[in-house]
Amino acid sequence: MKSARLAAVIGTAALTAAGLAVLAGCGTSTKAPAAAAKPSSPAYSYYRSMMGRYAGPMMGGGTGYGGMMGVAGYRSMIGGTAAPAWMRGHALPGHMMGTAHDPGQVMGALWANGPGPRVSPGQAARLGNLIPAGATVDRAANRITFTGSSVRLVVLASPAGGPDETFRTAGLVNPAITVRAGARVSIEIINADPDTAHGLVINASHTASSWMPMMTTRAAFPGAALWFLGNPTSAGMHAGTLTFTASHPGTYRYLCAVPGHARKGMAGAFTVS
Repeated sequence: MKSARLAAVIGTAALTAAGLAVLAGCGTSTKAPAAAAKPSSPAYSYYRSMMGRYAGPMMGGGTGYGGMMGVAGYRSMIGGTAAPAWMRGHALPGHMMGTAHDPGQVMGALWANGPGPRVSPGQAARLGNLIPAGATVDRAANRITFTGSSVRLVVLASPAGGPDETFRTAGLVNPAITVRAGARVSIEIINADPDTAHGLVINASHTASSWMPMMTTRAAFPGAALWFLGNPTSAGMHAGTLTFTASHPGTYRYLCAVPGHARKGMAGAFTVS
């Protein structure tokens, strides 16, 4: 493997370590749980397997990457105060990305064949334009309002036929969504982007997100985060579901947690009233 590609894999592994719990089940909360840092955890086992599969003998061959296979290296990569400084900055080192400019492109390719439910392109297109039950859609104001105690909606990430790096639901692009306090919310996210990973998290802050939400964002409610989904394949588009209770009134944001995407426009208002 060329060194540039290996560096990209390692840089991406650092970014996605915080989202490895998605592989075990959709709808994780906030950042990677503390248990994920334990050497006996499934996340650590998967991390070692993925790194070994892509890096091969180079990982222990004196290239400087071997230490990343160990517990200390893994723990540093899941974020927090021990994380490398670039994780908390606004740009990735060039040697980590190789020729890629969007971390989501590397992430999407690595997890394209990951487990989980799939939907066909036709199903995704239909679901992205479907008006959710119990919703009032104001197309002029680009707003969807739910007044009931149960909310179910489908969100497409970067679908064809619309602006890139945006969400679509009920045929609207990045609509403002309002639900009542105490509502049980279920959001199915479908990655319709052919070559880039995307996810969705309800952010605890209504202000502009950081460049790297996967390392800095706190979900507003337990279960209100699905950090990323891989690229579509011939088996279909990856889909996952966030399920949470909108327990506290306030103004929040839904956004894509993949580095840089929210700042490119992949975000919208989420209000609990």
